[in-house]
Amino acid sequence: MCATCGCQDGGKTTMTNLQTGTVSEIGHDPHGHYGHFHADGTWHSHAQGEEPDSHDHDHGHHHGYSHDHSHNGEVLNLETRVLAKNNALAATNRAWFAGREILALNLLSSPGAGKTTLLERTIADLSGELSLYVIEGDQAGANDGERIRRAGAPAVQVNTGTGCHLDADMTARALAELKPAARSVVLIENVGNLVCPALFDLGERAKVVIFSATEGEDKPLKYPHIFRAASLVLLNKCDLLPHLDFFVEQAVANLRQVNADAPLINLSARTGEGLDDWYRWVRSEAAAAREFAMA
Repeated sequence: MCATCGCQDGGKTTMTNLQTGTVSEIGHDPHGHYGHFHADGTWHSHAQGEEPDSHDHDHGHHHGYSHDHSHNGEVLNLETRVLAKNNALAATNRAWFAGREILALNLLSSPGAGKTTLLERTIADLSGELSLYVIEGDQAGANDGERIRRAGAPAVQVNTGTGCHLDADMTARALAELKPAARSVVLIENVGNLVCPALFDLGERAKVVIFSATEGEDKPLKYPHIFRAASLVLLNKCDLLPHLDFFVEQAVANLRQVNADAPLINLSARTGEGLDDWYRWVRSEAAAAREFAMA
């Protein structure tokens, strides 16, 4: 559940292993129950009462935090608890990645910015050099996941139903199904949305925000939180610049207002322009992830 917008209320999330066709349902718990990885990499979900702080599930007045009967207070309590549980599980995911020297990247964009096309090109160009795995997030359908599978990378499709983002629990369950090899790269294509995904840590090493020249140079100013969280920003569809009223210099200036440090790479996933710079960054991050694990 997204406590901020309530997007997951009544929704159903499913996971499809695109190699085997196996479909399973991921249940949602408004109280933020969570699980853990076993040593063999399998995932165990805690039932109510199993987790260490069982008082979180007591609906009386002994929660360990102030109880506000107002609607706003209840929403704030729920949001705080959901994000806290998500962050705890994200830390578990991060340790799991580190223990296997895996680079995990969270790819974020609005719908249609070109994430899937970028992944297809990346798989085609780097699969002989790096072991690539993909978690594909969409509200419904498996078109993008099938495109990834056909491109040559093992993929798990997560359909969030009414949900507008992936969370750490979905990611953990997808990893248990995907079983990425040690020293590999896991590319997480989040649901197309520039709002809620900024709030939910998945355990990734870095967030990569993609926006396109067709969206307007003011995108970083409209969605500052997600651009502020970015470790790298990719400006896609630069092959269309001659046909658009898009000013790259203004886009860069807008980005620097909210994020002064994230590198910006101009590229076209369709023509290949700028992809070498993207690949160089991925290689560098993969090496850094391995060095961090050995530190």
